[in-house]
Amino acid sequence: MYSNFYIFRYASVLVIIVAAILSSAAMILKPYQEKNEAIDKMKGILASTNIEATSENAIELYQKNITEEYVINSAGEIVGVYKSGEVEPGKSPAFNLDLKKELYKKSKGLEFNIPLLVAETNGIKTYIIPLRGTGLWGAIWGNIALKENFSSIVGVTFGHKGETPGLGAEIDTKIFQAQFVGKELFKDGKFQSVTVIKGGVKTWPTDMQEYGVDAISGGTITSNAVSEMLADCLENYVPFINKSK
Repeated sequence: MYSNFYIFRYASVLVIIVAAILSSAAMILKPYQEKNEAIDKMKGILASTNIEATSENAIELYQKNITEEYVINSAGEIVGVYKSGEVEPGKSPAFNLDLKKELYKKSKGLEFNIPLLVAETNGIKTYIIPLRGTGLWGAIWGNIALKENFSSIVGVTFGHKGETPGLGAEIDTKIFQAQFVGKELFKDGKFQSVTVIKGGVKTWPTDMQEYGVDAISGGTITSNAVSEMLADCLENYVPFINKSK
């Protein structure tokens, strides 16, 4: 019969061995995980400009269509420019800027930075703004692509961590996202974010309907979260847009 000391020592050795194996596996797999995360991010960025990419061609299409990546400060000044061909896709400070941390700085009244991506396809420029917010059950995110006037929406993508299937989770469907195409972000020269409207766009005055989309039936909280995310993220670019006009 084994002594308590033997059993304790045996269990401790097993724990150390398993921990070492798991730690080694995590270190080995980390580069692959980071690459897959970057590819998913590229696919979302490209999709907002109506370019459908796969895991196999996302890097190639990103390098071909995303010509510049900017880091912009809270005053609307460009503090970093990264051009395609000069930096490896998915490696620039703009691409890897932690939007969650930067928005937290904003909430505390601190200086913050934001990313802006420039796509050019067939001679047409599109500006892509990454989005980050909080839904009913966790994080929500996305991208919104704008024409050169920084007002007309070309396309959007949204994703979520754990919104309710059939309700809030509908934000990542093409049916919901298609509503944003052609909507505007400025009214009479002033910023006017797009609002997800409970009851539908038709409940709004006619002159405001180009600034709204229909909410998800039964997904009011997530719909409101998308509205808040859009307003919170897009307003950060107003100083830059005003300087660019």
